[in-house]
Amino acid sequence: MEAISHLTVQKQKLETTTDSPKPTKKSFVSTLMEVATLRSPSFKEDTYLLSNLKNIEKKALQELKDKLSVSHSSESMWGIHLLGGDERADVILLKFLRARDFKVSDSFSMLQKCLGWRKEFGTENIMDEDLGFKELEEVVAYMHGYDRDGHPVCYNAYGVFKDKEMYERIFGDEEKLKMFLKWRVQVLEKGINLLHFKPGGVNSIIQVTDLKDMPKRELRVASNQILSLFQDNYPEMVARKVFINVPWYFSMLYSMFSPFLTQRTKSKFVIARENKVAETLYKFIRPENVPVQYGGLSRPGDSPNGPPKPASEFTIKGGEKVNLEIDGIEAGATITWDLVVGGWDLEYSAEFVPSVEGSYTIAIQKPKWIAASGEPIHNTFTSKEHGKMVLSVNNTISRKRKVAAYRYYVRKPTSLA
Repeated sequence: MEAISHLTVQKQKLETTTDSPKPTKKSFVSTLMEVATLRSPSFKEDTYLLSNLKNIEKKALQELKDKLSVSHSSESMWGIHLLGGDERADVILLKFLRARDFKVSDSFSMLQKCLGWRKEFGTENIMDEDLGFKELEEVVAYMHGYDRDGHPVCYNAYGVFKDKEMYERIFGDEEKLKMFLKWRVQVLEKGINLLHFKPGGVNSIIQVTDLKDMPKRELRVASNQILSLFQDNYPEMVARKVFINVPWYFSMLYSMFSPFLTQRTKSKFVIARENKVAETLYKFIRPENVPVQYGGLSRPGDSPNGPPKPASEFTIKGGEKVNLEIDGIEAGATITWDLVVGGWDLEYSAEFVPSVEGSYTIAIQKPKWIAASGEPIHNTFTSKEHGKMVLSVNNTISRKRKVAAYRYYVRKPTSLA
């Protein structure tokens, strides 16, 4: 049984003996990074509601159906018949039309090639195949949780391939590369199976790509083929592409390939450097759904226990100390808490303060410095008397603002429930 308790957030601005950092001149690559991030307006996802279509777009949709009826009247995608009058089919067809600016001939050609590729690649049965990549699951590419709007999120991280032995084992020859591409398509198909394919519903996923330690030269062939497969056969399936742990040279690369991208594609990009990962992800994904390695509270194996308990978010300014006070804890109650700060590099402590005057404060965690790579705090304490829990995060040594999240449970002992 969960007990009633109250939480108070106290913030203190403390003086420090450290010198204030001097203004620094922006480097060329920093300027390029800002341009890459800000040059495009934020992507606005299509609703796929027929009532929102312009007359010329409705006409294009009907023309595409007419073309399909001549030679592909029995075709289907993701279990949806393309000409059966199903509104979900309209969503799929509109994706192909949107990808080709509603040019019917180009959209039909793209759709034809995609249908042929899906048959050749065996995508309809790919979900049931064991492709032998157990070591890459939950590491290289995996579906994990949802964003704030309900989009499934796919995480990609290729840093493990900096290990030459691992690289050779996965990409050593043409046949191995082919199997990897098939596995990567399998991961994407798992994400697509979570979509609604309904007007006004969730009809695309979020891609989060971690560029940390990614061996760009070695993976050039694989990444190009993955990009080509996805662009040609999964139009408008990605609502946003978030690049995290972006190295300095990415802005240079972006400036080179940017002219070849459509404005619509560029508007989906979000770029975050290493010290901005948690802050960036929190804008789109709630902390309880962000993996622990990216500054969130979601650990492997959490899902089987049901939806995660929502976390509360707060910010810690530079030179500030924040105390989270959980009041009203009864004698014999057990409190469990999770706490994370994006890019830690600050001090954390926890103590239990009894309500009775004269009782001793219990130091559960003495002040401890937590490095940037530190995982979320997860701890439990059973009180012997009434009082409050105080969780403290001290950012007074830094001048950088940090995002943070916490959640807690207070339960009475079974005998009192």
